[in-house]
Amino acid sequence: MKRRRISSALVGIAASAAVCLALWPHARDAAAVVLAQDDPAELSDAQINSVLQKNQAQKNQALVAEQIEAALAAGDADLANSFVSLAREKTIPVADELSRRVTDAVAEENSSAHFAKRFATGLVTGTADDVASLSGTVAGDLFVFGDIRDVVREGKHLAMGEDTDRLVLGLATVGLAVTAATYVSVGGAAPVRAGLTLVKDARKVGRIGEGLTEWASRSARGVVDAPMLQNAVANASVMRPGQTVTAIKAAFRAEQAGALVRLAKDVGRIGEKAGTRGALDTLRIAEGPKDVARAARLAESKGGQTRAIMKLLGRGALLLAAGAFNLTLWVFWALLALFGFLSTIKATTERLTQSWLNRSKARKLRQQMAAASSAAAQPCLPVASFAVQG
Repeated sequence: MKRRRISSALVGIAASAAVCLALWPHARDAAAVVLAQDDPAELSDAQINSVLQKNQAQKNQALVAEQIEAALAAGDADLANSFVSLAREKTIPVADELSRRVTDAVAEENSSAHFAKRFATGLVTGTADDVASLSGTVAGDLFVFGDIRDVVREGKHLAMGEDTDRLVLGLATVGLAVTAATYVSVGGAAPVRAGLTLVKDARKVGRIGEGLTEWASRSARGVVDAPMLQNAVANASVMRPGQTVTAIKAAFRAEQAGALVRLAKDVGRIGEKAGTRGALDTLRIAEGPKDVARAARLAESKGGQTRAIMKLLGRGALLLAAGAFNLTLWVFWALLALFGFLSTIKATTERLTQSWLNRSKARKLRQQMAAASSAAAQPCLPVASFAVQG
């Protein structure tokens, strides 16, 4: 019976140890993610490391190669280069031939001919999807051509009771004020100017997440005094920029523009560190200004790797997509398994100790009984001698 109890306790130790070993990797990764949830850079590192640790080295190499090939096929040399940078950081080998193709694609994208073509496209159309085209759109907005065009178009829609994109209208109005500040500060407000242009362009081509669009649209409504703007655009013209800007600025409510300016500043920071397409990627997955602010912190830490990280993790690169509660459950179950393991060790130790004590007592009792039996079997010689003498 005692041997059966000890055997069951040893089985319990083995089972608890197996459960602990099975839960430990999940609990370790979950704990790292939960502890890093307030730092986007550490959070992305923890989640990327978790993804890589679950795969074998060959699978990680294949994953990176597949992403690079897809980016090159889509003509996105910047994203392909971002994956090369991430692979280098995580010591994942990239084939020399593939790395050379990425280098050639980046060189082609940065060539003078390509830059001039994209710059002209951005200047004329006001649409940006890379550094060159963004330079063109920013140039157009710095010369107030782009913002006036957008304010006049949307303002006239508003005056005529037609569908109006109030977000574009608000961003263009804020942009006119920021442009003036850029000239006064000799470029000091350029990141904000670039950020406003990026948000406006992303809105035009539908590359802003639904949640961020709703927030920005609400914020933009308070920036413009609708009646004053209607009067301003009644006789506005791109051919008379000075008069038009003065009239539009009168309808601008600077005290209501703080939220949009902060958003534009964060977008500009992302564009500086992760590139124009990195900023556009952020606007597509962000659900609010806090997501954009976290993405700016991520870009400042990871630089060129930012796009690859967001491509792999999506919005999970910015916050806990699985939820802190679900991740904490892994830690809880691991601690519970550890408690069970320690409890079975304690119970087994107690049973072994009790068994040893029982055996010791039984041995001593046997020794005492043997000694008593031996003493009882010996003759009483002195007593017999005395009886004979008497």
